[in-house]
Amino acid sequence: MTDFTTGTHDMHLPHPETHPEFYEDVVSKRLLAWLVDVLIISILTAFLSIFTLFTALFFWPLFYAVISFLYRWTTLAGKSATLGMRLFAIELRRNDGSYLDGGTAFLHTAGYFASVAIFPAQLISIAMMLLSPRRQGLTDAILGTAVLNTRAQ
Repeated sequence: MTDFTTGTHDMHLPHPETHPEFYEDVVSKRLLAWLVDVLIISILTAFLSIFTLFTALFFWPLFYAVISFLYRWTTLAGKSATLGMRLFAIELRRNDGSYLDGGTAFLHTAGYFASVAIFPAQLISIAMMLLSPRRQGLTDAILGTAVLNTRAQ
């Protein structure tokens, strides 16, 4: 694969100045994808609660969190994108341009949950997405990942 920063054949994330099409509308697409994912996770959690004979209702927030974590981890590890992200043609890539592996997907999901649990971290993450050249959130910046438009490839 061509290096988007120098033109060599090493893999790296596209440079936002020379290839802005990879980062166009990524923040709004991430929000829309997140809303779709919340809907999918909610439906999945409600459906799976049937198999617990509805005892999951007694610990719903924990049950929802476990289903959400597993959904995000497995979909990111599978194709570097949740179903919502696929719907809006975006995907996560590692700093070297490769797809997420299971370990990186786990760390990204854990970072997402930490950001959601710690409100100031969530605010910092949102601000970073809006202001950073690669539209990276806090977890993305720590892990060296970025969300890219797949149609730009």
